[in-house]
Amino acid sequence: MTIALQVLLAVISLLLILLILLHKGRGGGMSDMFGGGVTSSLGSSGVAERNLNRLTIALGVSWGLIVVALGLLIQVDVDI
Repeated sequence: MTIALQVLLAVISLLLILLILLHKGRGGGMSDMFGGGVTSSLGSSGVAERNLNRLTIALGVSWGLIVVALGLLIQVDVDI
């Protein structure tokens, strides 16, 4: 069970990195340094941005729950 959760955590972590990098830059900071400050007509629409936000939040919450579950499982394994 622990190994399955660790693999799932790794996959979700990579997906979160990808989704966070897909977000539009808000201007200033790190996004401008990597070219995020340049406006283009190829940006995502409002609906796509909302769906990207929802997916990112859902994966973030599931990532947190898996981390807590792994912590509890490892703690139980140590106590036995």
